[in-house]
Amino acid sequence: MATDDKAANKKDELVGKAKEKLGEATDNEQWQAEGKSQQAKGNVKQAGEKVKDAFRD
Repeated sequence: MATDDKAANKKDELVGKAKEKLGEATDNEQWQAEGKSQQAKGNVKQAGEKVKDAFRD
């Protein structure tokens, strides 16, 4: 289960980065903001997974 969560979190980060770059390329501020938000969401979830992993060991 944790591996699936980590993969989903990483996907959020990558999709967010792509969306942000696409927004920059097309001068679309909404896509830029959504991309940054999605990256942040993925980063926060990844941090939570790392904390859980630390307590599992």
